[in-house]
Amino acid sequence: MIIKLWVNDKKITDEIDGDAILLDFLRDHGCYSVKRGCETSNCGLCTVLMDSKLVLSCSTLVARADGKHVITLEGLQEEAKEFGGFLADQGAEQCGFCSPGLVISVLTMVKELKNPSDREISEYLSGNLCRCSGYMGQLRAIKRYLNQKGAQKNEIS
Repeated sequence: MIIKLWVNDKKITDEIDGDAILLDFLRDHGCYSVKRGCETSNCGLCTVLMDSKLVLSCSTLVARADGKHVITLEGLQEEAKEFGGFLADQGAEQCGFCSPGLVISVLTMVKELKNPSDREISEYLSGNLCRCSGYMGQLRAIKRYLNQKGAQKNEIS
């Protein structure tokens, strides 16, 4: 089957097997930020954007991306670098294996949610698993990033 899609704004035409998954296709095309973790759509390591929506590439057939725009962390370098600084400042990057999926999710969350509460942040990111941290450093980094972007509700405790 021949497909055409855009990966990080680069048009790709390729022949694929009907059962090929997006994760493998992206890695075969140099997108090494897309990681293989659980392979059951539970960890978020393989998260990418497809037509501006978060998808888990380990459970998405490449055929579903035909005619669509797929963005990986390689296509979001400036935004990722900015948020990565917040993670580093909070000691939240740890081993970094989960970072690409988390970063893509946070960058998308900033665009989709206006003034998210702590609970809304946690719910939005619930599919991003980190085996190194207790998530507190990540949450602090996210909140500081959102505050800089002017996007977080003022919490009343």
